[in-house]
Amino acid sequence: MLTSAYIAYMLLGLSLAAPIGPLNAAQLNIGIRRGFFHSWVFGLGAVLADVVYMLLVYLGVVHFLDTPFVQTFLWLFGFFVLVYTGVESLLSSGQIKESEASEREPLGRSFRSGFWMSLFNPMSILFWLGIFGSVLAQETAAKSTSQIVLLSLAIVAGILVWDVTVAATSSFFRKVLSAPLLRGISIISGLFLIGFGVHFGVQAVKVLFF
Repeated sequence: MLTSAYIAYMLLGLSLAAPIGPLNAAQLNIGIRRGFFHSWVFGLGAVLADVVYMLLVYLGVVHFLDTPFVQTFLWLFGFFVLVYTGVESLLSSGQIKESEASEREPLGRSFRSGFWMSLFNPMSILFWLGIFGSVLAQETAAKSTSQIVLLSLAIVAGILVWDVTVAATSSFFRKVLSAPLLRGISIISGLFLIGFGVHFGVQAVKVLFF
């Protein structure tokens, strides 16, 4: 019974990580520009931020993040981070060459980028507050603390599987596609990031003035 529940929650983590969003766009772009390990480590940074939010939800302090002031700060920070990353992607797309990317950059930079982008992504807060909060509400009464921890780790495992999938896909594209196609994908992902950033900025304006 617990094994089937573990698999179900692992699939939940996989399915929740899969939809196109700013993190997936950024991870794909990093993989094309810098290779598999940079993309994978970027995803690990994002997963660490997810674990932070899981702990906050479990401890019941995540409701502090629901205040207008904090929401505004997060929307604005997300706006600046995503627009900056998107513009950087557009500007550096012309530097992409076949079988060549910025692998000389330290992996720590990719890890930090993934962590901060996920941590200050307001969608992450809504996701963990809504989805994981519901999971806790459903399972707390019926299962022990150790079982809840195990099921939470199953969600993380599903997200990690998606992390490897995106990193491998971007690395595959980087190896087999021509330089013009790689530049096109990098430009599209950069535009996606800017679009998400503008959306976050609009949300911040709404919180501030409406």
